[in-house]
Amino acid sequence: MNPTAAQTETYDVVVVGGGPSGATAAETLARQGRSVLLLDRSGRIKPCGGAIPPRLIKDFRIPDHLLVARATCARMVAPSNHRVDIPIENGFVGMVNRHAFDEWLRTRASSAGAVRRTGTFERLSRDDDGVSVVHFTERAHEHKGEGRPAEVRAKLVIGADGARSEVARQAIPGAHKGRFVFAYHEIIKTPEHLPAGYQASRCDVFYQGHLSPDFYAWVFPHGDSLSVGTGSADKGFSLRGSVERLRASIGLAQAETLRREGAPIPLKPLPRWDNGRDVVLAGDAAGVVAPASGEGIYYAMLGGQLAAEAAHACLATGDARALRLARKRFMKDHGTVFWVLGVMQWFWYGSDRRRERFVKICEDKDVQQLTFDSYMNKQLTRQRPMAHVRIFFKDLAHLLGLARV
Repeated sequence: MNPTAAQTETYDVVVVGGGPSGATAAETLARQGRSVLLLDRSGRIKPCGGAIPPRLIKDFRIPDHLLVARATCARMVAPSNHRVDIPIENGFVGMVNRHAFDEWLRTRASSAGAVRRTGTFERLSRDDDGVSVVHFTERAHEHKGEGRPAEVRAKLVIGADGARSEVARQAIPGAHKGRFVFAYHEIIKTPEHLPAGYQASRCDVFYQGHLSPDFYAWVFPHGDSLSVGTGSADKGFSLRGSVERLRASIGLAQAETLRREGAPIPLKPLPRWDNGRDVVLAGDAAGVVAPASGEGIYYAMLGGQLAAEAAHACLATGDARALRLARKRFMKDHGTVFWVLGVMQWFWYGSDRRRERFVKICEDKDVQQLTFDSYMNKQLTRQRPMAHVRIFFKDLAHLLGLARV
């Protein structure tokens, strides 16, 4: 080891990215007694509806005070404006504001023993002894001005730095194979005089081609604010224009806009999450946002936990093959769901005619029950085999055009 390396701080794990995935990974490792640096950049934005299912609230011990709203109904709006309300029976979906939620997770990681530093990841290199060096531009907490170059050594690195991860680009083979939509939303202040039909406990999802040619648009309640957004992989489609049209159509054109946010959202898990040596990915960096639904917070936090457990096993055994466990365990439990949702998005979101049929299918009580059972519990429901059979034949009728719309 050269003298410079001896003077550089060394951590068991450096986690790059302090969103739900990175914060969860840092907390998990710190509680296992590992030395952890959580590196997060200031001014980070992420357009997100902020929905978290009961499974997340339970598994990751989320306190009630972080829930700014509780959604008990989802409304699906077809191209014809036909509406289907799907009640969430005997439960709710929690809604969180990401800036408060993410900071709470980072604070919890710090309380568990992780060291926090604010800065922008620049590159990875190696010391003479082969240990990774994480280079970053450090800034004072929440300070967005000029920073200073800094570096730390890391036995392992977890890349949780979001879609189009720079850690992944530099370290992971096949990182360029990700598939994305670009999401944009506007956080608006909930007006004193609400538009007709608005319900603070309902999430509205719009399957209309003029609002998104290949995804959907949304209006999600957040208590004293609303998230109004859309997404598309079509680079020529105006997301801001879509949100403007949506706001006008629902009577929120004049509501105060608090902020605007946009970012790429991955919709396909990367084929590989580790470099076979000392880097593993988690969250958006690994591509774990659910196709069709765009849900990502639960999968990000689970991915962070699995990456941390794989890193811990690698450190304990000295066997870098343990890093493969993060992706292997995730895909075993959720790969089928991601595949089904990907096919669903590809087919049903392809045209307004198909979107109309898709919303019509969602009137079916069997579809509603199984959909929410799977969403709330994060696993395919197998307890009602006859319901699956009925849904199969109903879907087939819609696919063949035999069902009435």
